[in-house]
Amino acid sequence: MSLFKARDWWSAVLGEGEEFDQGCLCVGDVDNSGTGHDKVVVGSYMGMLRIFSPHANKSSEGGIADAQLLEVQLQNAIIQMEVGKFVSCSELLHLAVLHPRKLSVYSVSGTAGNVEHGDQYQLKLVYEHNLKRTACNMTYGTFGGVTGHHSLCIQSMDGMLMFFEQDSYSFGRFLPGFLLPGPLVYNSRTDSFLTVSSARQLESYKYETLSVATEAESRQDPDLPLKTGGKRLTPDWTFVLGEQALDLSVPSFSHSSASVFVLGERNLYCLRDNGQIRFMKKLEYNPSCFLPYTSVTDGTTNLLVGIHTNMLQVYQDVTLKWAAQLPFVPVAVRISNFQELKGVVVSLSSDGHLLCSYMGTDPSFFTTPKVDAREADYEQVDAEMKKLQKFIREVKASCVMQASKMTVGVQPPLAVTQDQFALEPMGQSISDFLLNISKVFKLGPNFLFPGVPRVLQCRFRLPLVLVCVPSSPTKTTKFKITVETNQPPVNLNSIFPEFSSKSEDKDGNTLAFQFLSGAKVTVLASKTSQRYRIQSDSFEDMWLVVKELVQRFDQHFSKLGVKDFKKSFSGPLPLQEYFLSVDHHFQLRVSAQQYQDLLSERAVQFRAIQRRLLTRFKDKTPAPLQNLDTLLDATYSQVMALAEAAEENRALLEEAFVRLRSATHLLVLLLSLWQGLTPDQTAILEATLLPLLHDTPQLGWEESCDAAVSHLLRSCLSRSPKDQATSLAQAGGPVLTLPRDTDRLKKHITLMCDRIGKGGRLTLASEANVQVPAQVQNLAAPGDFWSVVFHLFSHVQKKELSPGRARTRGEIHFSH
Repeated sequence: MSLFKARDWWSAVLGEGEEFDQGCLCVGDVDNSGTGHDKVVVGSYMGMLRIFSPHANKSSEGGIADAQLLEVQLQNAIIQMEVGKFVSCSELLHLAVLHPRKLSVYSVSGTAGNVEHGDQYQLKLVYEHNLKRTACNMTYGTFGGVTGHHSLCIQSMDGMLMFFEQDSYSFGRFLPGFLLPGPLVYNSRTDSFLTVSSARQLESYKYETLSVATEAESRQDPDLPLKTGGKRLTPDWTFVLGEQALDLSVPSFSHSSASVFVLGERNLYCLRDNGQIRFMKKLEYNPSCFLPYTSVTDGTTNLLVGIHTNMLQVYQDVTLKWAAQLPFVPVAVRISNFQELKGVVVSLSSDGHLLCSYMGTDPSFFTTPKVDAREADYEQVDAEMKKLQKFIREVKASCVMQASKMTVGVQPPLAVTQDQFALEPMGQSISDFLLNISKVFKLGPNFLFPGVPRVLQCRFRLPLVLVCVPSSPTKTTKFKITVETNQPPVNLNSIFPEFSSKSEDKDGNTLAFQFLSGAKVTVLASKTSQRYRIQSDSFEDMWLVVKELVQRFDQHFSKLGVKDFKKSFSGPLPLQEYFLSVDHHFQLRVSAQQYQDLLSERAVQFRAIQRRLLTRFKDKTPAPLQNLDTLLDATYSQVMALAEAAEENRALLEEAFVRLRSATHLLVLLLSLWQGLTPDQTAILEATLLPLLHDTPQLGWEESCDAAVSHLLRSCLSRSPKDQATSLAQAGGPVLTLPRDTDRLKKHITLMCDRIGKGGRLTLASEANVQVPAQVQNLAAPGDFWSVVFHLFSHVQKKELSPGRARTRGEIHFSH
């Protein structure tokens, strides 16, 4: 921080609740007094225009009133103001005020007063231009080398440059590749305009090029051929900044140092008129505004830079010469010459603090008072510390846990009858409550500080008996899966004890499950080998049983102390059965799109018939309806029938997506057993094949899964390092839309399974040590799950859809 402060010479606070910005401050001899003394002109977004002539009366109320020459309330917000020769056949200075939809040019005149109240100033409108487009900023200068008067150029919010020569409109041009407006400045030395585009590059356009370019009556695509005569507008030169520019400035006080200054968000640039860089200064702070001004050293330029830490720094090129503290963050800074003092720094804040200051130091006569040195009484300090610690413990003990809310969420087709529960206030303190539940939720030490709202999350597995019941085994089925282990056969009744009481096979070699929707899944254990067969007539419904069987095998052998337990799947992968679910889901998506198109057509037809009927009814002379009422009824019936069909198709699509998700989980599980994938690799594979939790009309599973699988094939599953490096160097990609068919997707999934089977390594980082994004690492990180016995199960609603097609996992969120 600077040891010096900007010395307050004159200051004022303008209005209440008004807002100011970069273009709301300008200085100049706006009243043409002829003395060469500047006036300070301030405009606000509230439309208030004020003109001051500061003097050394400090900031007293009388001083502010005496210094204010004029205060006028305009109808529109003031975006920017400039002082120049804007009236033809006149050498006097006038004030140009830019509004969002209007450009006004005023003359400021003063009349000598005959009484003690002083002179009287008036603001008269000379001419104005109504703008067809919303203005952003403007610049002025001697466009085209014309001397004696100034022309104006306004940049609109949609990228059009509008040129005005005094009271007439000249022409307008659209900037190529425009997205958002940037700073705009005119360089009189090269007769060109400088701006910063949305591509974060400085662009220069010559006035001559702009004048002969295509007329901008309406915005055109730059890739299309020209509709009117003229040349396509291209910049004379560009310079890539790599950051957004806050302001541009082209000093005109020294032609020897032909420089263009650009203030970026993190850097200060100085360029020559031809776009070559002279120097660049990396800033270690966030700047707010800047102003180049003349230097006493030849070949150098001084700069005032305002920053967001209430500082005003003075640079000579790249060397810091001075730093001063301001009472606010400046949004605009100017240098003025007043009658009593030359070179005054005028700064303005966003809330209306106007300050005229100068650099330097004033002597300070403050002396530090002497403090009587006395020895500390350690016994008294120790007693006071114990008293404060006792008070803190009492406050913590009296802080009782407030009412908490618990939110429960399950995945479809399961649902809960009540998803939110309000817990009554607990008698124990917050600290005791957090310490008790930290054993279940595994909280960190930073979570145990009371007084701050907390959110806890716990995932748990629902019991299998919630979605299926024991049944009689089925011998002939369509789909079969065999899981092998390296341990002796296990009695299935000990693996599934909740189903053993109603099982028909007391030997424990066969166990059948029947889901609430009616689908049956049978598990057969071999008596002589270490194989287990899962079979069913529904491919998707087998996933839940296979997953539960594998998890219970892990728990069973872990309790027995077996450390080398392994499970595997010998194949082949049931890809054709899996692709049946993919095709069924895709056909329903196509039907949904067709229903949407038909509904749009019928709705347009319905509205057109309504308009014609309304015209007939409003007609003073009755005319026959020509069966329009019959056509309206028929169209309405078609709209309702299509809406009902679309709603039915939507329900089928939701069910098909649940079935597809279950089939995908089964395929991932079989792949992990087939190749012995690690939990991290299984998580990557699951995130690839299931990138969406829900289907939407804008983004579906097919295109999302195809993009993810294609990325794996081009990166970690690529055959050659060259293809892998080429894939990592690519940026962006095509827009994801509904494909025409599923052939490409099925081909990519088959190729991915083939490469994994041949030893492909699933990893998020390439062999070139590519940095892995943190959010992708979190996505692929395997989570821990706790089996929690909770009374929630009584609130779970048993739906008629097959629960085997859902993940039996719930979530509980606590918040207090």
